Amino acid sequence: MPRFAPNPEKRPSIVTGASSGIGAATAVALAEAGHPVALGARRVEKSEEVADRIRAAGGAAVALELDVGDGESVRKFAAAAAEALGPIEILVSGAGGLEPSPIHEQDSETFAEQVGVNLLGAHRLVSAVVPDMVARRRGDVVFIGSDVVPAPRPGMGAYVPAKAGLEAMAHAMRMELEGTGVRASIVRPGPTVSSLAEGWDQQATLTMLEEWKQWGFARHAYFLRAADIADAVTTVVSAPRGVHLTLVEVQPEAPLRET
Repeated sequence: MPRFAPNPEKRPSIVTGASSGIGAATAVALAEAGHPVALGARRVEKSEEVADRIRAAGGAAVALELDVGDGESVRKFAAAAAEALGPIEILVSGAGGLEPSPIHEQDSETFAEQVGVNLLGAHRLVSAVVPDMVARRRGDVVFIGSDVVPAPRPGMGAYVPAKAGLEAMAHAMRMELEGTGVRASIVRPGPTVSSLAEGWDQQATLTMLEEWKQWGFARHAYFLRAADIADAVTTVVSAPRGVHLTLVEVQPEAPLRET
């Protein structure tokens, strides 16, 4: 039987989209598990607030500016994270964006921008971080997917095709990285309370939710918390060497029925 050297107890980690929502919760969860964390986001002042909370609780964290839509920003972020924490062991790609709109009503520039954040941004991170993992023969890459991939929803513009592309890339990477010691995984959230809905037009949101109901989505009103997804990410990267959790889908449990 092949033998794997165990992962270090403290694994320098990168979390993108870390200024709020799932990204912030994931950074906190990884720090609580003992891993030093580099938080990347455009709103670096918000990331710094999260990093302050981590440090106050005894963890190690650094907040760094990151725009996944800019290749140079990604390269600088990856280099700064490694310089501050050491060689990166865990990459959690959580930066994303969503603007609700029917696809045919969304202009191509907005569509491209959404794909650029959700898909191209993830690839920029991969190209900046994963080659060093392969050279060290160890590492975890976790992509935050979405249950809109197996069950596309109307009214979400470029988000559905972008997340579908992201998960396809993750599946391809899993095959390409097999035998390198680097694990590529997907954590696929179901309906989750997150910062994606900040700034949405209220009427557009209500229209979208009504369309979801028409197609059988949003069966109940309970949504997951960001911390629930963070727990799933921590579980994935905590799997011992030789074990690969390739896809973890997290769905909200329905409230108990009245008896």
